[in-house]
Amino acid sequence: MFAAVLVTPAGAASDVRIEVLSTPRADMVSDGNVLLGITGQHLDDLKIRLNGQDVSSAFTRQQDRLIGVVQGLTDGSNTVTAASSRLVITNHPRSGPLLAGPHETPYVCGTADFVTLAKVKLGPPSDANCTVPTRVDYLYRSTVDRSLKVLPASTPADLATTTTSDGRTVPYIVRVETGVINRSIYEYAVLNDPAGGEPSVVKPPSGWNGRLVYTFGGGCPGGWYQQGSGTGGVNDDVLLGQGYAVASSSLNVFGINCNGVLAAETMSMTREHILETIGVPRQTIGWGCSGGSYQVFQIADDYPGLLDGIVASCVFPEVGFATLHTITDALLLDHYFKSATGWTDEQKRAAAGFGKVGTIANLAGAGRRIDPRVYCPAQLPVEDRYDPVTNPDGARCDVYDHQVNIWGKDPRTGAARRPLDNVGIQYGLDALNAGKISVAQFLDLNKTVGGFDTDANFVPARTVADPQAISTAYRTGQLINGGGGLAGTPIIDYRQYWDEQPNGDIHLIFHSFSLRERLRKANGDAGNQIMLVQAGDAPGGFSTKNPVLTDALASLDRWMDAVDADHGPGSPHAKLMRNKPGALTDACWSPTNEKIVETQVDGIGTTRCNTFYPVWPAPRQVAGASVANDIIKCRLQPLNKADYKVKLTSVQWKALRQTFPNGVCDWSAPGVGQQPLAGSWPTF
Repeated sequence: MFAAVLVTPAGAASDVRIEVLSTPRADMVSDGNVLLGITGQHLDDLKIRLNGQDVSSAFTRQQDRLIGVVQGLTDGSNTVTAASSRLVITNHPRSGPLLAGPHETPYVCGTADFVTLAKVKLGPPSDANCTVPTRVDYLYRSTVDRSLKVLPASTPADLATTTTSDGRTVPYIVRVETGVINRSIYEYAVLNDPAGGEPSVVKPPSGWNGRLVYTFGGGCPGGWYQQGSGTGGVNDDVLLGQGYAVASSSLNVFGINCNGVLAAETMSMTREHILETIGVPRQTIGWGCSGGSYQVFQIADDYPGLLDGIVASCVFPEVGFATLHTITDALLLDHYFKSATGWTDEQKRAAAGFGKVGTIANLAGAGRRIDPRVYCPAQLPVEDRYDPVTNPDGARCDVYDHQVNIWGKDPRTGAARRPLDNVGIQYGLDALNAGKISVAQFLDLNKTVGGFDTDANFVPARTVADPQAISTAYRTGQLINGGGGLAGTPIIDYRQYWDEQPNGDIHLIFHSFSLRERLRKANGDAGNQIMLVQAGDAPGGFSTKNPVLTDALASLDRWMDAVDADHGPGSPHAKLMRNKPGALTDACWSPTNEKIVETQVDGIGTTRCNTFYPVWPAPRQVAGASVANDIIKCRLQPLNKADYKVKLTSVQWKALRQTFPNGVCDWSAPGVGQQPLAGSWPTF
């Protein structure tokens, strides 16, 4: 587990050490309480004070340390002292914000429609922060139909038992807590027999295996201006039955909140509350698909200490670049092809790169998430929505404006700054050089494809990224670097292959290789990413009903335990690599379910796995970009006839120069403004 230690000694060295246990940083505490651990000499006689008041009674001796939840922190700076040690803690309100900046408005509460696992609605909120009373329910797993039912006063005849991952057989009784933190509805569940009383930090839940799985929900379009009425889910029979605590929160569903920083803030505050209620887990595992994968990678890389391991599927590195580059390029290509003549479906597919021509239109629809008028959530009243004519000050329903605290506002337009750019991109270049499209088609495509204005209207000029937004993206890890916390995080990357669905699919396998290449560039290797690939209709899918995933989860647990026990020298990445289980390797399963153990390789038909599951490129790769997909705005270089494997006439060469008067992308060079991470835990 990440060492959450922030100690400020008062003067000379002290024989007492104060640690924050419930959150990785002492300046990121919330809700007026904090879980502390104290080690050192003379613990039994130690006086502990918060802002001068004696709080020693909050602590209990546990072997060689004191542990306790200190209540009564005020918003802002607080000081805890013990002997000559002094720890400054910054507390933030339960309603937030913590690090993501001012709350979004308007904001529609969802508690009235939220149904708990006890099948009870939370009811209407009591304030503008969507607050409702916290509730605790006890449920049991029925032997009849495996459903969760409300636990009656007497032991039910159909009460199941379960054997946890650490070998204990216990009654399958689940404590479920539901409430609101950071204007987000949270819930978490864990095995606990109420006959033994409520759990605490010194008396963990009776069936807990000591691990926490935090689930993250998918989506993005419509993910703004709402609290939502669902989470990533906590009712998982396998996880709960094995003793894992399972948690989630509504703002950790990207279809409700498509903002990775706000997702990190919500997860941090929710996890902190859980730790202050049931104790510190051995590890916290992030579990998510699609929009859930966006979150686990950004949280692990940019906010180290919150996640110790990752199980992700339908993987994208992040929404703002890996996804938006691809879907907005598809939107431009789809718009062009609707009016272009003389293109066959195979030529369109070749220019785009995707495995199926239908993918272009499929992704074009998703590309409208940059349009402030398209994906407004149903809960948002029509009169509150942006319209360029009738309501120019209304709520802009797009991914950039939902993240305005990150990007800032463009003073010219009042909309969020946008890190989106396609200047110099030669769409269809590889298709031209392979003889799949003609020179005339290549020239017309690049002359006509155009870009977007602030409202995502099609315009003749290419889209130009805001320089400030570019810098922010790299410095703060909005474009995943891979060299932050991810360097020391084990990753299970599970992929059901959907590239060749008849009408295409947004969950393209090349994104897993984008993440792999970024990890390699940042850390020298990508050995901490285990890629497992199955057919799109694999039984169980991304769930614990799939034995591939349950086996991988067990191996991940062993991997994290071994790393935690390794106190030798070396970087977190080095420790991760030397403790990697030998049985945990890249693999794919053929359509007939034969397991093929081999390194997963970007390509088509070069290995057994990528013969079964080709890694089709995206439009920018066809234009010459690396699979890393980590360049926001390319550096330009002069046109060079040697880059074209077909003969261009003088008239065609002149036309190409007119289309790209300032040059074309030099993908071998770093992008404009590309730079390393400025540090961890960025705030806005």
